[in-house]
Amino acid sequence: MMAQPVQRAELLARRILAIDDEEANVLLLASLLEREGYGDVHYLTDPVRAVETFLTLQPDIVLLDLMMPGVDGFQLLEAFARHAREDEFRPILVLTADTTLQARRRALALGAKDFVVKPFDIIEISLRIANLLETRILYERLRQNALQQPPANQV
Repeated sequence: MMAQPVQRAELLARRILAIDDEEANVLLLASLLEREGYGDVHYLTDPVRAVETFLTLQPDIVLLDLMMPGVDGFQLLEAFARHAREDEFRPILVLTADTTLQARRRALALGAKDFVVKPFDIIEISLRIANLLETRILYERLRQNALQQPPANQV
């Protein structure tokens, strides 16, 4: 059985949560995502509210800054991981000005699925978001197919 390709409309309907304490960065992301056609996008400039918002919204992808006051991106990665189900793929794309190897390694070790250094290329970010959302959709399809298949010993 051939897998059906992910349609652009399916990508654009997915829920996005962008967390960055800098209003200018949020406005840039808002402009980019609106131009691309994403319709269910939520922005947060207060990282203290991030976990509650994450749990309420159940976003399909999180765009996350690392360097924020009060609660930093590393703490949020840890918190999101504590609330993740084992059978789901919910990508987190880190967008940060921290160019150190340690930051990349730590973010990826804590569950980030991709890492981009600011200032970033708008087209590249758009493609990375679409790629991560496509992976989530395909993962969901595989999981759904597995749930519909009878156990191997009952075939």
